[in-house]
Amino acid sequence: MENTPLHPPARRPTIHVMLTPEFHAYFMRLAMREAAKAAEAEEVPAGCVIVQKPQSPGIPLAAVKVLARAHNQTELLNDSTAHAEMIALTQASSALGDWRLTGTILYVTKEPCPMCAGAIVLARIPLVVWGVSDPKRGGHSVFSILNHPNLNHRPEILTGVLEPECRTMLQEFFRARREEN
Repeated sequence: MENTPLHPPARRPTIHVMLTPEFHAYFMRLAMREAAKAAEAEEVPAGCVIVQKPQSPGIPLAAVKVLARAHNQTELLNDSTAHAEMIALTQASSALGDWRLTGTILYVTKEPCPMCAGAIVLARIPLVVWGVSDPKRGGHSVFSILNHPNLNHRPEILTGVLEPECRTMLQEFFRARREEN
């Protein structure tokens, strides 16, 4: 006879805090500041911020813990993996002392590439927010990495946050690069 409990083990309740569009826009602006740093360094202007998800509604934005801020540094470091998201994932893991980044939100100005999308899945980030999608090379738009049914984690996705501003930043960067050449 199987030894099964009469009652299933109690689950910890999931705390769902409704985050407003203003909340997401605030942290996307922080990511945009990082993207501006990348552009100043002649890197593709992508910026990323990872925050700890608030546990209660109405928490002041200034009280939300920012775990990581990063921008693209592939040219500076001569490293093809030095994307804003990869650097931010390392910083956030260090800040939390854990590679599992449950209870966090990742903000990035541009849709993650396949490499970054894979790392986001492995880090177990529950919510990924980006400004502008990349329908030609995006890890989600093209390859569906963030919601692939064979992967063990599928984050929620919120797109289009401050999209016009993020798109303009990228377009201006690439327009200037074409004019230089």
